[in-house]
Amino acid sequence: MEKIGQAFEEETGTKVIFSFAGTGTLARQVEAGAPADIFVAADAEWMDYLVENGAVRPGTATMIASNALVLIGPKDTQSIELTSDALLAALDGARLAIADPDTVPAGRYGKAALEHLKLWSDVETRLAPMENVRVTLASVARGDTPIGLVYATDAAIEPKVAVVTEIPTGSHSRIEYPATITEVSSHPDAEAFLTYLTDPKAQNVLRSLGFVADKDK
Repeated sequence: MEKIGQAFEEETGTKVIFSFAGTGTLARQVEAGAPADIFVAADAEWMDYLVENGAVRPGTATMIASNALVLIGPKDTQSIELTSDALLAALDGARLAIADPDTVPAGRYGKAALEHLKLWSDVETRLAPMENVRVTLASVARGDTPIGLVYATDAAIEPKVAVVTEIPTGSHSRIEYPATITEVSSHPDAEAFLTYLTDPKAQNVLRSLGFVADKDK
């Protein structure tokens, strides 16, 4: 987002100021009337929530990208199969790091995938719920947990972890990143930046970082 914001500033002269946090946290802030013009979510359900509560402008939500889930381990960890025996062996009595399934989109997608793959009952009592995906990533990178479930784009930026298996995209609902204009927005360039997020230049930035750009779907 910062790269896209910089490119937008270079083209228009308008600076974009970002505030980063988990989707749920940001959604609650937008609902409370936080002075933001654009809201970008890592989860369509939270966007729907804000639409229903009148916190964002109707009809402005735009999908800008999607993502995938992977299981990771510390660097040089061998690949594992998505079977009960293989996963439990990899955990070796330890816990599976995952963004909290009750509050964080990545955790909810992960739970849905593990249920679909009939692995949830095997790990449900062996979870280490985390505040967000980046905390999950850091836990595995430090070696605090042997296996973690994160977005593919997060795994790609951490050299201390390795992807041990990819989660089939059909095992969970599509991971979508919608963006919209907030109801309290007053900046005259808000709509222009929202449109810019689907511009080929912005989409190329997303694609270069491992996201599935909206135009690729």
